[in-house]
Amino acid sequence: MKCHQVQWKHAGVLVAAGLFSILLTLAADISAVWSEEGGPPSKKAGEPGQRERAARGRVVPDDLELLRDVEFSMGAERTLKLDILRPKKAPAEPMPVIVYIHGGAWRAGSKNDMPGLCFPLAREGYLFASVEYRLSQEAIFPAQIEDCKCAIRFLRAHAKQYGVNPDRIGVWGHSAGGHLVALLGTAGDVKELEGKGGWPDQSSRVQAVVDCFGPTDFTQMGNGPQIAHNAPNSPESLLIGGPVQENKDKAANANPITYVTKDDPPFLIMHGDKDPLVPLSQSEILSEALKKAGVDATLHVVKGGGHGFGGREIDEMTKAFFDKHLKPAGAKKE
Repeated sequence: MKCHQVQWKHAGVLVAAGLFSILLTLAADISAVWSEEGGPPSKKAGEPGQRERAARGRVVPDDLELLRDVEFSMGAERTLKLDILRPKKAPAEPMPVIVYIHGGAWRAGSKNDMPGLCFPLAREGYLFASVEYRLSQEAIFPAQIEDCKCAIRFLRAHAKQYGVNPDRIGVWGHSAGGHLVALLGTAGDVKELEGKGGWPDQSSRVQAVVDCFGPTDFTQMGNGPQIAHNAPNSPESLLIGGPVQENKDKAANANPITYVTKDDPPFLIMHGDKDPLVPLSQSEILSEALKKAGVDATLHVVKGGGHGFGGREIDEMTKAFFDKHLKPAGAKKE
């Protein structure tokens, strides 16, 4: 009996440790959103957090419209939705598109978590879409990238309806979302990751990628100060359905670095050099692989930046990158 009590106690410790690891990750991803937008939601307009609160759909400027819960999947296991933010007065020319993929360790977050920069971008003539995808407790990989690819195909299939240019689609994501947008960039032509969500006659390739501190090679994540990435209960292990180091084939299938080729779209990669959750080396190895393949890739290291950062410089870099590659003068066609 005493032996059983010790075993149960040991099991309880393992479960508690696993939950603690996940909670740390989710807290960090929430912290990343707050950091990017200037802090947690504030009660006074104009104080830090106002943009973050507005970005979650509580305040939409009068010159913009937010289309909520647009269904984009046809053949998936359940209905998936996206939110669309666009100018109320449609521009004369079809709009370029920026698709945002939320973070949350593939286990949390939602399409409501749009960054505050979505409003200035929409005012500049972009259609901004934020995508729902199945989380890892509902379905393991490749469900997540299948859903993201389906959203890209949906937007192309409905280009005329929404007034967008199907040849100018960029993607942007933070953390887990950074991983998924990097995968959209490198695995645009990988049929095995397309899924059966619908719109199979459309391409899921994208023309520009902004990857903010996303994992790129699960087998090289190591054990950081806050997360034991190789543990069975790590976010990466839960995503692929087993411990990373014991399932290297499954990890390779989920790694953006696996699919790098010379025809990948331009990348802007941003990462803090003090990130305690996703090592800076993850962005470095992706940047090096892209450049070696001849892809236009820029790695911006934020000095002192943790798992989340923001400010005018980051906003300006992001906007300038999308303008260069998605606006007519600099767009890269299919």
